[in-house]
Amino acid sequence: MGIYKRGGRWCIDFYDQNHARIQESSHSSRRADAEALLNLRKSEILRGIYKRPVKITVGEFGKRYMEYAKANKRSWLRDEQMLKHLGEFFGTERQLAEITAADIEGYKLRRKAKVSGSTVNRELALLKRMFNLAISWDLYLDLNPFRKVKFFREVNLGLRVVSPEEEEKLLRNASPYIQDIIRFALNTGLRIGDIFSLRWANVDLEKDILNVFVAKTQKLRTVPINGEARKVLEYWALGKRNEFVFYNPETGTPFVDLKAGFGLACRKSGIEGVTWHTLRHTFATRLVDRGVDIVTVQQLLGHSTITVTMRYTHTNLDSKRAAVAKLENHSDNLVTVRPEEHPIKAKVSQMRR
Repeated sequence: MGIYKRGGRWCIDFYDQNHARIQESSHSSRRADAEALLNLRKSEILRGIYKRPVKITVGEFGKRYMEYAKANKRSWLRDEQMLKHLGEFFGTERQLAEITAADIEGYKLRRKAKVSGSTVNRELALLKRMFNLAISWDLYLDLNPFRKVKFFREVNLGLRVVSPEEEEKLLRNASPYIQDIIRFALNTGLRIGDIFSLRWANVDLEKDILNVFVAKTQKLRTVPINGEARKVLEYWALGKRNEFVFYNPETGTPFVDLKAGFGLACRKSGIEGVTWHTLRHTFATRLVDRGVDIVTVQQLLGHSTITVTMRYTHTNLDSKRAAVAKLENHSDNLVTVRPEEHPIKAKVSQMRR
């Protein structure tokens, strides 16, 4: 057993319980870290719990992850896009076990020069999730390197909502089926993924309710149908072709992603900073603006706690102005005494004379 240096990093050389020779990098430029790793491996071998490092490249594990994502996530296309950026930086031929916290910090700085901090955070969250899965699948035997990585701080300066004027422009410039989904989203508050997966079995037009299985929370919740949402459902019921409410008119298959079509409608309308999820924010904000209590808004959005829903109260500036305006009449009844005419001061002045 021994310790040696290679390319600026200290490595260890030892034999496992099966007398197989193992050479492993400590991924550190400090000899003390290599010594600590060697002592750890000795302890694992004596206790019979040592597992030989698994050799799998970033590209190979990326393929395994995408198989998992396609089977378990509706948003797998977004993961595929983010994974491309990760592969370009870390290299698809690089061993997964070679990625360190320092490497991840380098990715943070490189990507931050091109995109927002929140976008970088989403990509980091994906990589962190991939490491956790690799650990669960025994494809990565070390601790998750993200335990030493901090995400960028995201400052929420307010929720973007769609104004009535912007809504009109969007509907005017969107394709017919995107128009319907926009109207449906604004009147139900459903996430776009839940709209895409909505089946006719979940629709009860007699009771005007939707029994929606929410993929994010893995729970079933009831959503009332108003007149606008009902019009959309009745129209799509006329051309019903399969179990899904909304589907691609050309293929008859359910939608997976409509970002391109929605983005085109936004560009034609001259609108920036609006996504499908903005429609959910708009739904909640409009409810608050119309005086709906926050608990009801929470239930309609399907939030598990009211803390998340409370952010929509910050957007209701008109209601806040109306609230503080109610204090104006009360102030008129108060008499303010000018300092130089205050009776106590006048009395003290006379005594000094």
